[in-house]
Amino acid sequence: MKKIKFLIPLVLMGLTATSCNNYLDINENPNSVPAENILPSLALPGAISEIYRTQGTDMMRLGNLMMNNWSCNVYSYGETFSAENTLNVNSSFYSGIWDNIYLNLNTFNFIENYPNADHKQDNYIAIAKIMKSFYMQYIVDLYGDAPYTEAFKGQANLHPKYDNDETIYKASIDNLNTAIDIIDEAQPLAESAGASDIVFGGGAAGMAKWRQFANTIKLRYLIRMSNVTGTMASFRDQELAKLSAEGNANGFTGLFINETVKENPGYSTANNDSMHPFVLNYFATAAGQRPANYVIVTVSEHLANTLEGNAILNSTEAYYAKFNNIKDPRRTRQFTNVTYTFNGQTFTRLKGTRQGATAGQPGAPQDPNSPSSRNVSAFANGNFIGGATSGSLLTLANGRGGVMMTAAESSFLQAEAALRWPSLFNYSAQTKFDQGITDSFTYFGATAGAYFTQIANTAGLGWTGSDAQKLEAIMTQKWISTVNATPLESFVEYNRTGYPFIPLAVTANQTRKPYRLQYPTSEYSANPSNVPSLSTAQLFTKNSSTPFWNQN
Repeated sequence: MKKIKFLIPLVLMGLTATSCNNYLDINENPNSVPAENILPSLALPGAISEIYRTQGTDMMRLGNLMMNNWSCNVYSYGETFSAENTLNVNSSFYSGIWDNIYLNLNTFNFIENYPNADHKQDNYIAIAKIMKSFYMQYIVDLYGDAPYTEAFKGQANLHPKYDNDETIYKASIDNLNTAIDIIDEAQPLAESAGASDIVFGGGAAGMAKWRQFANTIKLRYLIRMSNVTGTMASFRDQELAKLSAEGNANGFTGLFINETVKENPGYSTANNDSMHPFVLNYFATAAGQRPANYVIVTVSEHLANTLEGNAILNSTEAYYAKFNNIKDPRRTRQFTNVTYTFNGQTFTRLKGTRQGATAGQPGAPQDPNSPSSRNVSAFANGNFIGGATSGSLLTLANGRGGVMMTAAESSFLQAEAALRWPSLFNYSAQTKFDQGITDSFTYFGATAGAYFTQIANTAGLGWTGSDAQKLEAIMTQKWISTVNATPLESFVEYNRTGYPFIPLAVTANQTRKPYRLQYPTSEYSANPSNVPSLSTAQLFTKNSSTPFWNQN
């Protein structure tokens, strides 16, 4: 794994400039690596694992906090998530998402443009295009306009222009189409990605899965554009028709990915550098020590009440009431049950804290006669063991790898596609919806039991009612399925659809979650002539700076 990690900075720090022909040239840096010596097979695994570190840490934390999945153990710590709860979204707010995605997209761009007249690098180039499109979507979905056509040039252009986000979306979809074409052509001289493919394992079978993944990402792009009008709507419809034609030709078998997409460069407990990034941040170090975040993060009161069937708040609000007496079996695979006594009653269940509340306030009450009243639910092992029901957390997590997209997300995307465009996707939307729930239970290692029966007639949670209520059900189930897995996806979907209901923290100084993030400090420092200047108000209202698919 050290080799994989080592190759990334070599590509990204400008060390790939063409070297002198005379290898004895005394002016050549002996520590640099000439471009012709950095093969895609060496650069690809490090690029995938390094960019996932951003998804498994900053993107994980932001998504869980914005979707009110996490809160803070305020009984033992002060307010840890002040910026997230108050919604103080400035140029330093999660700036690592922008900075690190762009840093690692450089390597995918390097692979994508590698000399390939003999087609030996075809498979690597196809994978790089797919990965570039996967993460570039989050740049647009979180920031809107961004550098693209002039980006990734290193010293050749330190001040890239900002492209219209519509342009980036179209270019990214075109990149996915090109990747699919490359895979379909299957040139005989193309090298197998082999061990360099730390996602699907290389070979023909691996490339077939990359093709399915590319189509699934493409579907996600197109669904994001569900409400656009004009030329982008025409472009969307053309691309939807292509997917429909291919799907109808084989009954939509094998068109989209049906497994959880995860990367694994060889995670182990040998040392901290080789550990799974989320495990290292939130569970344990290689030496088995608990990081501080393990005891800081607790389930939120909102999520705990949702998963406990409204048994905590007993709220009459329509959102919570629909969960009455439906205890979600996934809850203890996401967070731990705790036993506590409050006002003379003893409970064993999830117990969270209200976002923004401090100890003793509503949402974080204390019973002076019962120290156990301050027990709170921390992470459970379930969200990292991918369906297994027992075993060492670290062993199972390292073996599973880092999740980029869950099988449940793919199923829910297909369900929404059939709900919105039944003439194009003429399979059962309900079947895909039910499959998404099943996928989620499998992922968390939970047993559905009576869950399907309990939700069957509950609008907004099961497949019943109007199309709007079915869309709410898709988004609600997608939200639950992404907890501690890919939660930022649910935040983007929440901004697109308004579902599910997500309460603000009690300390919030805005009336809603942000529609987008502020450009990072690095851009205002290094690219001031091109980066747009945005007011705080523009982050929290729909306007011309909001991602194009969310301006209506």
